[in-house]
Amino acid sequence: MSLVINHNLMATNAARNLSQSYGNLSTSVRRLSSGLRVGTAADDAAGLAIREIMRADIAALNQGVRNANDAISLIQTADGALSVIDEKLIRMKELAEQAATGTYTSDQRLIIDSEYQAMASEITRIANATDFNGIALLNGNLSSASHDGSGLVSTGKLKVHFGTKNDSAEDYYYIQIGTSTASALGLGNQSTVGGAGYTISTQSAAQNALVGIENAIVSKDKIRANLGALQNRLENTITNLQIQSENLQAAESRISDVDVSQEMTEFTRQQILTQSAVAMLSQANSLPRMAMQLLGG
Repeated sequence: MSLVINHNLMATNAARNLSQSYGNLSTSVRRLSSGLRVGTAADDAAGLAIREIMRADIAALNQGVRNANDAISLIQTADGALSVIDEKLIRMKELAEQAATGTYTSDQRLIIDSEYQAMASEITRIANATDFNGIALLNGNLSSASHDGSGLVSTGKLKVHFGTKNDSAEDYYYIQIGTSTASALGLGNQSTVGGAGYTISTQSAAQNALVGIENAIVSKDKIRANLGALQNRLENTITNLQIQSENLQAAESRISDVDVSQEMTEFTRQQILTQSAVAMLSQANSLPRMAMQLLGG
């Protein structure tokens, strides 16, 4: 290589190596300080795209867990109200049994019937008053077999969404709760006239009411059993969602997070190269001074 003054190629080469090593050192510092291997698209374009999809799914799955927990709270609210209705039905059967015997007069049966009707009215009040977050649970609003969520207010059975997409087989299912008013259960003077549980004001009516109340208890128990099955299903769903989220987070971590030990090794290597390049650039910048010796400097 010729000894020249205008172009210091050794210094240019050393400067280029210094720029490259310093850039790599800067990347290692960014990765170590952020904890992320993929901080920009330039680090791993495909990895970044996969990571962002995974992060979106993880967020959706975690929200799905919260949705399922809210649904469990809704079910527990409905079941709690039905347990109170259960107590009223037991009392109504006790009253019907009392009125069915012949040791009471008609006036006394009318008094017994007044409490019977009050119990029926209380069942209806409980059914109409029970709600979760403003959603009526036992008044029949959720008893429909169909669902329509296209309006501002959804109608029909309640849709619980917990998956990351909109597949009916994987991402959601419905909560359907039967009507639990006294009239729907066939009890009290708001039910069908002449029905088995309409009144206990006569001995014959009281005897028929025993059958009507038994049917009402069975109807109520079917609703509670369905709610219990749904709660168990939701609890299993939550477990599965949490496992999915955990595994996705592990996969996302493998793509996104920096391996500190490996990156620290790279950081040390680039630090040494940068220091070497700085030293060599300093030496290369001083080499053209040798030309002064030939010029008699």
